[in-house]
Amino acid sequence: MVLLRKLPGMPGWPAALGLRLPQKFLFLLFLSGLLTLCFGALFLLPDSSRFKRLFLPRRATASASSSSSASSSSASSSSTRDTDLPRSPPAAAEPRHASPAAPRRLREKLRTAARMAGPPARTAPASRQQVQGGESRAQPASGAPPARETRAPFRFDYERFRRSLRHPVRGGRSGEDPETRARRMKIKEMMKFAWDNYKQYALGKNELRPLTKNGHIGNMFGGLRGATVIDALDTLYIMELEEEFQEAKQWVEKSFDLNVNGEASLFEVNIRYIGGLLATYYLTGEEVFKNKALELGEKLLPAFNTPTGIPRGVINLGSGMSWSWGWASAGSSILAEFGTLHLEFLHLSELSGNPVFAEKVRNIRRVLSRVEKPQGLYPNFLSPVTGSWVQHHVSIGGLGDSFYEYLLKSWLMSDKKDSEAKKMYDDALEAIEKHLVKKSAGGLTYIAEWRGGILDHKMGHLACFSGGMIALGAEHSTGERRQRHMELAAEITSTCHESYTRSETKLGPEAFRFDAGSEAMATRLSERYYILRPEVVESYMYLWRLTHHPKYRHWGWEVVQALEKHCRVEAGFSGIRDVYSTPALHDNMQQSFFLAETLKYLYLLFCEDDVLSLEDWVFNTEAHPLPINHTDSKAAGQP
Repeated sequence: MVLLRKLPGMPGWPAALGLRLPQKFLFLLFLSGLLTLCFGALFLLPDSSRFKRLFLPRRATASASSSSSASSSSASSSSTRDTDLPRSPPAAAEPRHASPAAPRRLREKLRTAARMAGPPARTAPASRQQVQGGESRAQPASGAPPARETRAPFRFDYERFRRSLRHPVRGGRSGEDPETRARRMKIKEMMKFAWDNYKQYALGKNELRPLTKNGHIGNMFGGLRGATVIDALDTLYIMELEEEFQEAKQWVEKSFDLNVNGEASLFEVNIRYIGGLLATYYLTGEEVFKNKALELGEKLLPAFNTPTGIPRGVINLGSGMSWSWGWASAGSSILAEFGTLHLEFLHLSELSGNPVFAEKVRNIRRVLSRVEKPQGLYPNFLSPVTGSWVQHHVSIGGLGDSFYEYLLKSWLMSDKKDSEAKKMYDDALEAIEKHLVKKSAGGLTYIAEWRGGILDHKMGHLACFSGGMIALGAEHSTGERRQRHMELAAEITSTCHESYTRSETKLGPEAFRFDAGSEAMATRLSERYYILRPEVVESYMYLWRLTHHPKYRHWGWEVVQALEKHCRVEAGFSGIRDVYSTPALHDNMQQSFFLAETLKYLYLLFCEDDVLSLEDWVFNTEAHPLPINHTDSKAAGQP
């Protein structure tokens, strides 16, 4: 040891302590072991340890973390444990299903979940290469070397998938009347206007600010750019805006960078980016969209590294660290976030041949099936550590909404084979009917919110999607249940229409109430805004397709006229701050979901039923179409 060498004229250090020769030997042995133990411990620390990063290159630790998170051999990785979470996570934008002002106004920032050790590794699900047709492979004879089997790389058979569709993607365009066509062309012009201004003033940014004619990035997408590009792709394609579609595709090919390092909403990245890329791949067969979706899907997997497998709401797309929203109760995960992954993740497994994505969301189902549901209802906050409910707040609007939507659509997307999803949907809707569906003094049917047994008689704009959802479920029911649910869907959609007609602008508020003598109107200043939301016209589209009652097209055209009058500005479309006053005060934001959802649903409302037929497609909660699994589209010979 260099430190123990004798200096000229000075006795060695152990000798200076008066140690004999055997004692010197034991002392040196002990000191050497202690130093070795301390240095070796650095390599046993979690990948996210700050101490380890001092000694190992960042690239090495990052690659180790990402490889372990993507592996199907473990449901949890030690690289992202509860103990690695920051005590105060960085501020991130609030998720879309939460009112932009409400969490800041109603909720104090709470402490993150208790710092706990991560779960033990789980056994990986059998891959398609391991099991074929449900039978185990034959074992070689004793003493003989195992036979080496060569497998071709997994390949999704896109042509076979396209042949399985029952209708042309863009429909046949036959038998329509001139007025319907003219209205559809007007909506197509609105889409082109919104896209052209985004391209001119904000291309590559996430959203357009039409008043100031610049772009907005925000901090909800973890450094990802081009949210409007990805959200608009399938709408541009369906509307046959070919030149504009090629512009968007070129940006994805040349400028869409996934190597980012920032805090992202798991929910928003999934429904907007992954949903948009998957849909555009299925519509066009262009490999770039599939490859980007799969690469981005891999970056979301570390969010599931929790004791229960319930993902946290926020993830750093560079490091893989994840945490819960600061405003979420006691570090909980949100029902509408972890419950709105199933459709996209099943398609990621379908296209990649990697079962890890499907296993992650199926585990969420297992957790939810074990936990007790109060009155049969699903509260909005669940602990990713314990798997128990944190609060008994139930809402079919923000924080809960798309969980119920994905139960029904998972069943439909499986070609009605996912009986577990159908039962969960049926049971949940029965509890909602029993405890939450109410009728006002004026005869309006609405779905209240439930707070530990006490009803809050309000309905959010986000909850207005439920009319379309209930109608879609009723279409696949029989007898009295079918009739009852179709009537309920029509009544809820009519109530949401009333929230529009009772405003000065003929656009609906963020939330409306049924108390103090007021019905279907916002009674608080903080609930009077409209941010180009799609949920009401979404229900109009479903009710039109399932009933063909002309009032739904009439109501949809009223929305088009209101958007043109109050939201269209010189350089795009903008939300407004108060639906009850004119002239409108604009919020200077053209939301990406306006192009993905609002304009798409309005366009489909004036299309024939075979355009994106409901027999072939389900829409994710951002209106990106994903195909129903009519047939297994893996390449022939693939496991």
